[in-house]
Amino acid sequence: MIGAATASALCLWSPANAEEVETVVVTGSHIASPNLQSTSPIIEATANDIKIQGVTKIEDLLNQMPQVFAGQNATVSNGATGTSEVDLRGLGCDRTLVLVDGRRLPYGSPLDSCADLNQVPTILVDRVEVLTGGASAVYGSDAVSGVVNFIMKKDFEGVQVDVQYGTFQHDNDYDGPGNVRSVIAAKAATNPTQFALPPDSVWDGGGKQISALLGVNSDNGKGNLTAFFTWRQDSQITEANRDYSACTFGAPVGASYTCGGSGTSYPGEFIADSGVYTVDKTTGNTFRPYSSATDAYNYGPLNYYERPDERYSAGVMGHYELSPHADAYTQISYSDYHTVSQIAPGGDFGNTASVNCGNPLLSGQEATTLGCSPADIAANNPADLYVLRRNVEGGGRQEDIRDTSFRAVAGVKGEIDDVWSYDLTASYSLVNYTQSSLNEFSSARLQNALNVVDVGGVPTCESVVNGSDPSCVPYNVFSIGGVTPAALNYLQIPALRFGSTLQQSLTAQFNGDLGHYGLQSPWAKDGIQVAFGAEYRIDRLSFITDLENQTGDIAGSGGAAIGISGATHVAEGYGEASIPLVQDAFLAQSISLELAMRYSSYDSIDATTYKIGADWAPTDDIRFRGSFDRAVRAPNVIDLFLGQGFNLFDQGSDPCGPTPNGHGGFNAPTASLAACQRTPGAGSAPWYNTALLNSPANQYNFQQGGNLNLGAEKADTFTVGFVATPTFLPGFTASIDYFDIKLRNAISALDPTAIEDSCYTDNVAASCALIHRNPGNGSLWIGSGFVDSRNTNIGGVRTSGIDFSAAYALDLTDVGWDKVGSLSFSLNGTYLNTLTTDTGLGGSSAIYSCVARFSSNCGTPNPAWRHIFRVGWTTPWDDIVLTGTWRFFGGVKEFGVADLSVLGTRLGAQNYFDLQVAAPVMTGATIRLGVNNLFDTDPPLTNAIGTTGNGNTFPQSYDSFGRYLFADLTVDL
Repeated sequence: MIGAATASALCLWSPANAEEVETVVVTGSHIASPNLQSTSPIIEATANDIKIQGVTKIEDLLNQMPQVFAGQNATVSNGATGTSEVDLRGLGCDRTLVLVDGRRLPYGSPLDSCADLNQVPTILVDRVEVLTGGASAVYGSDAVSGVVNFIMKKDFEGVQVDVQYGTFQHDNDYDGPGNVRSVIAAKAATNPTQFALPPDSVWDGGGKQISALLGVNSDNGKGNLTAFFTWRQDSQITEANRDYSACTFGAPVGASYTCGGSGTSYPGEFIADSGVYTVDKTTGNTFRPYSSATDAYNYGPLNYYERPDERYSAGVMGHYELSPHADAYTQISYSDYHTVSQIAPGGDFGNTASVNCGNPLLSGQEATTLGCSPADIAANNPADLYVLRRNVEGGGRQEDIRDTSFRAVAGVKGEIDDVWSYDLTASYSLVNYTQSSLNEFSSARLQNALNVVDVGGVPTCESVVNGSDPSCVPYNVFSIGGVTPAALNYLQIPALRFGSTLQQSLTAQFNGDLGHYGLQSPWAKDGIQVAFGAEYRIDRLSFITDLENQTGDIAGSGGAAIGISGATHVAEGYGEASIPLVQDAFLAQSISLELAMRYSSYDSIDATTYKIGADWAPTDDIRFRGSFDRAVRAPNVIDLFLGQGFNLFDQGSDPCGPTPNGHGGFNAPTASLAACQRTPGAGSAPWYNTALLNSPANQYNFQQGGNLNLGAEKADTFTVGFVATPTFLPGFTASIDYFDIKLRNAISALDPTAIEDSCYTDNVAASCALIHRNPGNGSLWIGSGFVDSRNTNIGGVRTSGIDFSAAYALDLTDVGWDKVGSLSFSLNGTYLNTLTTDTGLGGSSAIYSCVARFSSNCGTPNPAWRHIFRVGWTTPWDDIVLTGTWRFFGGVKEFGVADLSVLGTRLGAQNYFDLQVAAPVMTGATIRLGVNNLFDTDPPLTNAIGTTGNGNTFPQSYDSFGRYLFADLTVDL
């Protein structure tokens, strides 16, 4: 809506003709406005934008906005929660408040305090308003970086059915840097079981959605009832189906990538005192030296690049005017979301530290290689041995995740008199979560299954002999083909996690136009408008894990998964005022002031937030606006009560261990011996520069957990800008807004690599005290070694930049081109100037910038410039509309890397082009055909993704699956 755009909510993607609006509540205020003005910048996307992009997942639309950073979505497999999230400004999804018609959504799952966008019924969305700045004074905690408000269709009448199908098509002809295809082909020639080039052309990731909307108005016109139903199903994409992900990258050598992978391999990596070995496939039961160049496990092909999922959602919303002073309303919705994530097979990840020399599964050569003398064999003495072997016989590890959510809102609103109106609301939201882990090994059973003795010529578990575990079956990893189905049945255990989140709230709000009492500026024709109210809210969470999770018995999981139980309560009071100061004066078409304040009382924290905003329109052609917001986020249930236990963080080599030189050899550790001795208990650090320090999977232990002593975080948000609607250029609108968000006392779990930098580089004693090495071998990945990274209040985060927006609609008849239709143009872009984290640890490495950086401390790519530019042509032929979109994502560099000439340390800028055509096919029916990523642009590649990315790139940020073709049919009955 160009008319709306002149004030605040730029409809940047599909401009339409202006519409007259009486009073609308704009996101960021509880006060209705007759002209959609706001002192804070708001970006708007409409239901038509959803159709143009062909998305069935609302997060896919939001992630295209330059103000939105990559979050949890269907491309995440390792660490998937099953939720879909939105992260404004890169400050974290838990600092972005998500609303439906101005009322907040609950936690997405017991594992994640962020709202789950899977709960939003796409077919019912009329528009999405995104306010990119603090709004805690208006909405309360969590609105630190902004608000995403889904506005539902109102008073819908009739029947609408929508059917959509989409699929990815990709040509496997990667010709970018790294010689990827030739490297894989060379590997496939010698190891075809793990390496293979995919077909030249693939079609996969197909998705289908069927939605229905039914609405009826009452005969007297006082009420409406609208019901909806949606079913969606998407197929998986595996990394084996793309040439750039079919090989897990290792460190590059020169101008070529290497197919690396994990040392937890098949037929295994065996770390002994005498060396590192694998089972020789030619003999089948002898050891030979292990080589990372030839024996590392290619774990990528089985990973899901995009998870399969299925969602059912249904609900009803309605209202009825009981009297001129009371309009009762309700929203009831239910969704059932099911997905499966898959990563490479599990196995023994160094969970066993020794083997008995008398083990009959060992060949004579293997026993001798491990240093077992005849006397040791006779006495069945133990030999030190770490086994790292993939369970390739059992298949990939899967997490079967199901979220079911129920949300009900009921209330009554109306006018008390000519001055005052009210809105009383109660809401209830419940999310139930289950997660089943499949094909996982039990660490305790691994110990038993590898401790084998000879009983009458039959290899038998010692636990069977002594009666401690009569069901044990030997696990023969020392011979090719030695693993039996019976052994897998014994070792593989299911693991279950389940829980729920509950949110209940009561809100009372009153609005008044004080102009009726004569309270107005002498230079304004409109009076002061106010809103005030109170809210009480409970967020309750329960998360329960089974015995396998609680004891950390799942091999390769990093540690125990401890349950959570807790609740937070908050009582709040708030007030707002919109004060017109000057209207219809010379050089002051409008000058107004906006004020808001909220007092919040949590269980142990009280907080006051406020907002001051102003706008000045000298003429109808331009309006200047600015605001200052003090936002506060109190610690949530997960921040406070997350269970204490181990998890895993990504890192190449241990700073105290040898560093791969990229040519098959090693350099000295990046940390000096003196630095590594700073860790308490390190002593003389005899383990310094030993290969055992480096995890074969590039993952190390950190301790996570909640903190009941957390304080609230505070943020100051400053925005200033202007909106131009020049009368000499009808149909054009543009805005430029500068934003600056300073977050202090941020609640965060410190990045373990930042703790290491602080200790080893800056000699900060407090940071060194957080590094707890295994007392026997100094390891941070074997046994008890870990980095303490529990929740705390860190120094803070700051981000700043400039948002650019423009839209123009032109009837070509006005420029002399008759009967050729009309054009529309729109631009939405963001320049990121600052994205800085202060860990609070002290030292030179405590403050670091992530602008145009990715990986390690910075996570997914954060380009300095992003934009989306759209052109629409409404043809003169039966209302056929053609739309073209250009999406630009700026280049980034790897964080913390000095030599940026190394392959994969720079990810180039990406350009994506989309086309769509919409045409009526019969009365009341419209078909849309489209293709996104028209030129099948390959994503930029790097070996430095860790678990933040997937498939050698970042599919949350880049179009990584190829061109997406879709067809959509909408029928209105």
